[in-house]
Amino acid sequence: MQEDHTMSKVSYVTETGLKKLKDELAQLESVERPRISKQIAEARDKGDLSENAEYDAAKEEQGMLEMKIAKLKETIAGSRLIDESKLDTSKVQILNKVKIKNLKTNKTMTYTIVSESEANLKEGKISITTPIAKGLLGKKVGDKVEITVPSGKMPFEIMEISL
Repeated sequence: MQEDHTMSKVSYVTETGLKKLKDELAQLESVERPRISKQIAEARDKGDLSENAEYDAAKEEQGMLEMKIAKLKETIAGSRLIDESKLDTSKVQILNKVKIKNLKTNKTMTYTIVSESEANLKEGKISITTPIAKGLLGKKVGDKVEITVPSGKMPFEIMEISL
């Protein structure tokens, strides 16, 4: 069977981000997996499996857990550590904090561009895969960009790039 390489995406992560992924994987494998196996064994011991809802639910949960573990392993395998010492602020790149001004509303926003697995809007961390991040990458302070977002085109000016 031929391996399908189109599935695995390379994602760039910080050391903290990679540790978070590995910790989550360890938790799923060493805590969740045995817990579900135990549930399945207990449900099986109750007898007739054909009408055993607990057994079905536990088997389904197990299937979902295994998918999650496989996806995490794939993410970790496709992860490339970002050398934080090589980051610069001359133009927008991953891990930069970018202050942008919406030229329509004159509001300024600050986002940190991070890998998909580290994105967290509440903390102002946006994924490198978002339209805004894609529109900002490679731009310099003072550049004006038009970014297509779900609500239409938004004009932004890059005010500041920092780490």
